[in-house]
Amino acid sequence: MNRNFGAIVIAFGVASLGVAHAAEPVKPWAGEVEAGIIVTSGNTDTQNISAKAKVVNNRDKWRHTGKLEALQSENTNVTTAERYLASGKSDYKLTDIDYLFGTIDYEDDKFSGYDYRATEVLGYGRRVLSTPSMTLELEVGAGSRQSKLTSSGDTNSEGLARLAGNYNWKISDTTTFSEELTVDAGSDSTISKSVTGLKSQVAGNLATRITLTVKNTSDVPVGVEKTDRETAVTLVYGF
Repeated sequence: MNRNFGAIVIAFGVASLGVAHAAEPVKPWAGEVEAGIIVTSGNTDTQNISAKAKVVNNRDKWRHTGKLEALQSENTNVTTAERYLASGKSDYKLTDIDYLFGTIDYEDDKFSGYDYRATEVLGYGRRVLSTPSMTLELEVGAGSRQSKLTSSGDTNSEGLARLAGNYNWKISDTTTFSEELTVDAGSDSTISKSVTGLKSQVAGNLATRITLTVKNTSDVPVGVEKTDRETAVTLVYGF
């Protein structure tokens, strides 16, 4: 099985609601690494590997976020899924709740009909909800997307508008629910992605996470499904 890992992820926008409470102080550096591996043998031999990494650097006026993801699946020595994602995002804080952002996303999905897709977005974000247990950030932005078709090798560039939201709910001291939603409406196609997660602390910095990812692309190459669904159970190490 190919062990080369790579990857991505993102954001969305608008708002002018109110903030309930001041957010808790954040650490200058924070991050997490997670991985899930499923191997079966017998009538069917399958191997599924999911790996992700995230690091956040908070400064007085800046917040920088980097993410990597990799997914690979084999069924009886035949690769059925292989995807690498990478993203970088910088937020410039205008106030405690308002910020400007710039983000770059890159995706290499071997079964999407594209060799790669790259997206660049600039925009405005606002934390519209901040309580001891809940936070919600909304974003709106504009940018461009470049896509290279696998079949022809042609590269297409299109403008797009992005809406995104990031919601976190600390249900208890050990359990957190999260929802990330991104909609990139391009001149040629619209890509919507929802990532729903439930994280439960096991011990110390270790936790488990169940994640449901649903991605829909309005216009795809012939023979490619418009909607992808993925459920993952991973072990998470936070720092």
